[in-house]
Amino acid sequence: MKPVPRSDVEGAAPAVAPLLLGKLLVYGDCIGRIVEVEAYTSDEPAAHSYNGKTERNAVMFGPPGHLYCYLSYGVHICANVVTGPEGDGQAVLIRALAPVEGLESMRRRRGDRRPLTDGPGKLCQALGIELLHDGADLCGGGEPGLYDDGAPLSGEPVIGPRIGITKAVDLPWRWRSR
Repeated sequence: MKPVPRSDVEGAAPAVAPLLLGKLLVYGDCIGRIVEVEAYTSDEPAAHSYNGKTERNAVMFGPPGHLYCYLSYGVHICANVVTGPEGDGQAVLIRALAPVEGLESMRRRRGDRRPLTDGPGKLCQALGIELLHDGADLCGGGEPGLYDDGAPLSGEPVIGPRIGITKAVDLPWRWRSR
């Protein structure tokens, strides 16, 4: 398992998003394989960066390879990989993971509810990712971090519209592993 190079997550979010499928999100004793992602760019109204840089979304504006965390509906923490060049708020929301290691820790944090990591808020809760991780360097070999174990994807990803939003829902910027 090796850290994902920053160059692999640098670029337009819709181009980087499908490349994140199969990568590992690691935090503590927990490892999850990324199986669903959504892309967001600063020029479309569903993105937090659409109206410009704020204190809340500042991490989205670069540099790439950092974790952008936010609180959704005042309840769920969501994790994103910043991808765009510095100054251009682009990121990929990690929507779902397939647990690889640390199942007991994930179950303890989630209250043994299943599925454990099939939504952006659930996966953050299961891994223990919190708002204090906003801005963490995912490509520096630390935690939380993105890693690659070389495991191939099984087939081409399924592409579809993003979900859980009301604006720009027609964009086919959601990818799921088969």
